Amino acid sequence: MMKSPDLQCGIYLHIPFCQAICGYCNFNRGLFDGPLKARYVTALEREIRGAAEGRPADTVFFGGGTPSLLEPDEVACLIAACRAAFTLDPAAEITLETNPETATDVRLAAFREAGVNRISFGVQSFDPGELKRLDRIHSAERAEEAVRAARRAGFVNLSADLMFWLPGQSIETWLASVDRAIALGPEHLSLYLLELYPNAPLKEAMARAAPADRAAWSLPPDDVAADMYLAALDRLDGAGYAQYEISNVARSGFRCRHNVKYWQGGSWRGFGCGAHSTVGDRRWKNVSGTADYVDRLAAGRAVAVDLQRLSPAERVSEALFTGLRMVEGIDVGNFQARFGVDPWARYRDTLEPSVGDGHLWRSPSAFGLTRPGMLVANELLQVFV
Repeated sequence: MMKSPDLQCGIYLHIPFCQAICGYCNFNRGLFDGPLKARYVTALEREIRGAAEGRPADTVFFGGGTPSLLEPDEVACLIAACRAAFTLDPAAEITLETNPETATDVRLAAFREAGVNRISFGVQSFDPGELKRLDRIHSAERAEEAVRAARRAGFVNLSADLMFWLPGQSIETWLASVDRAIALGPEHLSLYLLELYPNAPLKEAMARAAPADRAAWSLPPDDVAADMYLAALDRLDGAGYAQYEISNVARSGFRCRHNVKYWQGGSWRGFGCGAHSTVGDRRWKNVSGTADYVDRLAAGRAVAVDLQRLSPAERVSEALFTGLRMVEGIDVGNFQARFGVDPWARYRDTLEPSVGDGHLWRSPSAFGLTRPGMLVANELLQVFV
């Protein structure tokens, strides 16, 4: 069931540097620049320490970009800044997003020594052709070795990202990737549907494909994407993973505590260029440009822009939109205690047809998406936007 957000916030640190730019990626990132990276880490530390809130926090998430391009001592410095500015739980979950090509025994051991206790690998696929079309620079074998290296370094909480509905992908190649991931035994897996933003280089490459190569550059039909999703979850169910959110599965005790804050209406502070923050009814984001961010902090200027105050109605709508992504759904009594609104009573006329067609389940105290409903979640959840 949807729980009241805990009193401890999450800390998100954005690292915008990559060794190569993937043709599908629309995140705030750019190519690695050593001198700029050094200045950026200094600026990021300054922003974190400047917060000096003393607010309790229990997760730190290094996202990007490719955060594993940082040196371990830079990661240690930023974690120390978080401890100085927040009351960071000694048992905090500290995640470092890592690309396989950056993972070596020495670096992973040093990241663990720096305070990282969770590694999230951007694998995406174990198929050589799919990796090439995605502009990934690691091989399937390198991804497998990276996971083994993380185990040798002592990490007991590993996650891997996989993508489906890729150009040229079949159910067979998709499930082969799922099986190879299962064989590696990560505690957590994220399954992401490919989304092509306007003018994405991958989209342009697909359009330019020669007739002889068109099959390898064409997306599978929509109904195949649905089959891929359901088949993978069935496979993961059988391997001992429990789905807890539309795109995420985990072994018992290994949900991503940081991301759950987003879905359950918790608070988080984002630091770095383009990072977003939400604390209660206040929301803001930082300037997106890396150089602009660095220059502003060096000059003692504010980096936060687009400050908003969410209305009670907006908070209700958002809590329903994100909470229904969780398998446990919305606990009506808990929701009413938080927001003073009975969500089922308010949206009954809109939601009841989805119960009838099998896209929503409802109990006396809660309601949520069924697995088939998760396939059409974007359409179902538009009622709350």
